[in-house]
Amino acid sequence: MNRIVECVPNFSEGRDRAVIDAIADAFRQSPGCTLLDVDPGASTNRTVYTFVGPPEAMVDAALAGARVAHRLIDMQKHTGEHPRMGALDVCPFVPITGVTMEECVALAQEFGRRAAEELGIPVYLYEAAASQPHRTSLKQIREGEYEGLAEKIVKPEWKPDFGPAELVPRWGATVTGARFFLIAYNVNVLGTKEQAHRIALDVREQGRGPEEPGLLKAVKAIGWWVDEYNLAQVSMNLDDYRLTPPHVAFEECARLARELKLAVAGSELVGLIPRDAMLMAAEHYMQQENLFLVDEQQKIRLVVDRLGLSSISPFVPEKRIIEYMMEKPAEPLASLTVRRFIEVLGSRTPAPGGGSASALIAGMGAALGAMVGWMTYGKRKFEDKDPVMRRLIPPLHAAMEELIPMIDADTDAFNDYLAALGLPKDTPEQAKARSAAMQAGLQKAVEVPLRAMRAADTCWPTMLEMAEHGNLASRSDLEVGAKALETGIWGAWRNVVINVGQIKDEAFRQRVSAEGEEIRQRAARRLQDVLDALDRRN
Repeated sequence: MNRIVECVPNFSEGRDRAVIDAIADAFRQSPGCTLLDVDPGASTNRTVYTFVGPPEAMVDAALAGARVAHRLIDMQKHTGEHPRMGALDVCPFVPITGVTMEECVALAQEFGRRAAEELGIPVYLYEAAASQPHRTSLKQIREGEYEGLAEKIVKPEWKPDFGPAELVPRWGATVTGARFFLIAYNVNVLGTKEQAHRIALDVREQGRGPEEPGLLKAVKAIGWWVDEYNLAQVSMNLDDYRLTPPHVAFEECARLARELKLAVAGSELVGLIPRDAMLMAAEHYMQQENLFLVDEQQKIRLVVDRLGLSSISPFVPEKRIIEYMMEKPAEPLASLTVRRFIEVLGSRTPAPGGGSASALIAGMGAALGAMVGWMTYGKRKFEDKDPVMRRLIPPLHAAMEELIPMIDADTDAFNDYLAALGLPKDTPEQAKARSAAMQAGLQKAVEVPLRAMRAADTCWPTMLEMAEHGNLASRSDLEVGAKALETGIWGAWRNVVINVGQIKDEAFRQRVSAEGEEIRQRAARRLQDVLDALDRRN
């Protein structure tokens, strides 16, 4: 799984295009990061940037933007409608995929410490990273804004978490922290502004006051009228989509609208959305309507339709879903044509080799199993098998998807070992470092094919059931698929064996050898079970 963090720094400059572009260029040029959006506002005199990347790249990227702002922005001359207290006003880190909130807190702390040390600026921590209860929200910390900071910052209770406890006139102060992804989401109502606001008061967590709380957690909402759309909207901030995802907010607004004899005409996503939130909605509607979808693109299309996300403007997943906007992880081998892969495999280079070929073969085995399921599902002749195929196809599809990246991962692991072999060994220190790198490379060269074996091994129960229930006209496809799975596992095992003997860690060596041998033996037995099951159906 890719590990992705989002950073949404807000800078106090929204009018000077040269400054806006210079900060954007700093993010674009930061290794590992992808700049997704630059949103300047002239009246607010503020620009919001959105960039994403792996955790290890985020602090350096945020600092790169801060350095430019430190050189080009002077808060002594700043005016604007938006509340602010610093040149880099706020810099939140947001977990998107494969990253915990605790990790983002650590990123905020590292950014705050390094920014204060390098730039000599005051930095406060907020939200999940807050160091004190009275400094949790941005509103609390920013009260008094830049103009009141000189008096506020010297008070003991407002001493910055990092940096000087005094006003830095050109800069002000910065707030950094960690929070969950905020989804800005509007539901379209064919009614009045007042009716939309009535729905908003019902759904927002605050409700109508302490005595009458709202229906949805972590939701802020207001009703308004949009002239250019000629309709009203319930405009919401979903502060934590794990508690209230968009589809829950939509369905609740639609229910309340029906009670008021009003129509809902789709919805509007403002900005970006995590892939996970879209797939949560897909699972909801698939379960609600008893639908069977495996392909992710079809799931996204289902959500776009059910939520009416194209009602205002076309919803283009590649431009609205964060993970889709990022550059795809490099898979040079898996992206080759079949012809070119075979030619590269047969060339005078040690990699790709048997490990990459084994991952490919095992992936083809899982794919053929899924294919037999699709050749059975949805056909009138086998209509009684539809519930079985709905259960059997997804795990085979998932194994296929898991095995594809391992084609490249195996070659990458071998290349790491080759790189370690080339390290200098002239001094004892160099020899020790080289040995450690070689051992790490060997362990990786063992772990990758072992992961491929595990992924392929999960397919056997499903393949056996497919042999018992699948379309018998596709018998040969399933036989080839089962043999490909067994061959892929055997080939991956041989790549484990050739490397594991050189590993010095005895416990690691014994554990891996025992697990691999067990999977290999099971594959031979399960292949025969699948073939026997098919024979019994003749």
